[in-house]
Amino acid sequence: MIQTGMIPQHAATRISLVRHASVNNPSNIFYGRLPGFSISKKGRLEAARTALALKDLTIDEIVSSPLLRCRQTAIEILHYHPHLKLRQSSLITEVFTPFQGKSSEVVDLKAGDVYTGVDSKYEQPVDILQRVQKFLSRTRRTCSGKHVVAVTHGDVILFIMLWASHLSTTPLNKKKFTTLGILKEYPAVSSITTFSYSTSTKDERPSIAYFNPAIHMSC
Repeated sequence: MIQTGMIPQHAATRISLVRHASVNNPSNIFYGRLPGFSISKKGRLEAARTALALKDLTIDEIVSSPLLRCRQTAIEILHYHPHLKLRQSSLITEVFTPFQGKSSEVVDLKAGDVYTGVDSKYEQPVDILQRVQKFLSRTRRTCSGKHVVAVTHGDVILFIMLWASHLSTTPLNKKKFTTLGILKEYPAVSSITTFSYSTSTKDERPSIAYFNPAIHMSC
């Protein structure tokens, strides 16, 4: 069961995955890993609201996907935690897909499925899961008993949620996740999904708490 409307404050190890804020994208393309896509004016407000939600929590490390939109979102969080330095990790970067640079309408027609039928050189959900699990494992090892915030991307968060919920990380489950009892919404921009580990067991499936500042807070 995923808890919503809260950010856990007590657990052996907590890793909060924050989805980056809204992006300035006037051409409405699926930007993927393309460089130079910054957060929009609206996105800055969203990131500031998320930073406020995390303001009074103890955070021991802040990590970001290398992409600009994630770094900018992370910087907003750092404003309230100036003693920390931003670290980057390619393990939590955006999906590698052939749809990068195409119209977002093309991806919308596929219900976000950028995996089925693509060339094997591009990522599948299992590839994303493997690299993000590596990130989680390293973080649990180096930051045991601490709280780490990592700014990343929507599919990265959703596939880890599927895995933690003992569900298969497949394109089909991405399409129908709302019917699987996970969440009522795709991880919203600037949302906070916290994975809490109560032991040091390698294969532990963490508990999950989802918090959308846009719903529970006002600027």
